[in-house]
Amino acid sequence: MLGLGRAFRPLREHERLLMISISTVLVMAGQGVVAPILPSFAQSFGVSTFMIGLTLTSFALARMVLNVPLGLLSDRRGRRVLLVGGPIVTAVGMFGSGFAPDIWQLLAWRFVAGAGSSMYMTGAQIYLVDVSTPQTRAMFLGTNQMAISLGVSLGPGIGGITAELFGLRAPFHLVGAAALVAAVYAYWRLPETRHLALSEPREEPDDRSTPAPAGRAWVRMIRSRGFVAVALVTTMIFFTRGAARQTLIPLIAIDDLGFSEGALGGFLMASSLLLMVLLPAAAFIADRFGRTAAILPGGLIIGVALFGVAASEAVLPFVVSGLVLSVGFGILGPAPAAYASEIAPPELRGLAMGLYRTAGDFGLLVGAPLLGLIADAGGFGWALSTNGLLMIGAVVFFALAAGAARPARTVSPT
Repeated sequence: MLGLGRAFRPLREHERLLMISISTVLVMAGQGVVAPILPSFAQSFGVSTFMIGLTLTSFALARMVLNVPLGLLSDRRGRRVLLVGGPIVTAVGMFGSGFAPDIWQLLAWRFVAGAGSSMYMTGAQIYLVDVSTPQTRAMFLGTNQMAISLGVSLGPGIGGITAELFGLRAPFHLVGAAALVAAVYAYWRLPETRHLALSEPREEPDDRSTPAPAGRAWVRMIRSRGFVAVALVTTMIFFTRGAARQTLIPLIAIDDLGFSEGALGGFLMASSLLLMVLLPAAAFIADRFGRTAAILPGGLIIGVALFGVAASEAVLPFVVSGLVLSVGFGILGPAPAAYASEIAPPELRGLAMGLYRTAGDFGLLVGAPLLGLIADAGGFGWALSTNGLLMIGAVVFFALAAGAARPARTVSPT
């Protein structure tokens, strides 16, 4: 307990960490606010289920397309352009969505909102890497991850009440206003941190055996075994979130096990709370014992839990396996993001985090359709078992690659 107390001391003392986490809650609560009403709002235009699904796809597509360019922008222009500009672009997209007269304009404004989300989240992640040290990096990133979970958890209730009181368009306007508050705060209170990365001692990236032209450090970075391995882990994390946790598990609960919508909501809320509670301990493990000490066991637990869900034919084993799945995600925590930030040269930190986030968004886009096809052909069990095998393979590959990869050592920012 004393060790955990010492680990949390930097959080109490570091205003920038706490304040950017508050801003993250505002931004992410916005995404949660529109979640329960977006399908109904899109349906009000009289479109098909496929078109309703595109309102989610357009948001995710913007993030995947823009992560890398925005990371490069932060390397050249600094972090504040993303931290301030992201919420502003989000606000424009949300206000535009609320006023959209048809589905096509809604899709366009959702893309704009996704671009704003990508700007802010990429900037926030890079910012926290800048102001942390290798000894506190996972804790800092984990705190922001908790803020993301808190915002997403709070949002749906607020959005549902707002829609009932003021109509389906009102939540979009509420999110736009909250995003503008976040932008104003970031402008006045969050200083530029790009100079902290540039002041760190430069070291060669891992996997020095890989040749690359002089001055092309980014080529060495994206070809390094360590970076490829952690990107693969991140792809599988988001793959599993979108395909197993958000798609197949709810379908199994309702279609096969007879869960009501309320019971399913309670189960998913309990799973999210369990994950959030575990994040501080996971960050402590990653900072104290290394990133692999969190990534390998967390990924293996996720894989085993997916096999457990696949084999479940009754409510109790299904619930237990689902909670174990959250334990695995909780143990993984912020370790992959911390590792990705350290495997790259400091001057290319924005590019590294952009590539890292793109890997995750790719997994989110392809996971549900791929496992859906497998489930249609062979059933939910085969789909979840395939997911489990892929997850275990990714973390084992990471563990082997990390033995040869040497994350860059950084010094405490001053």
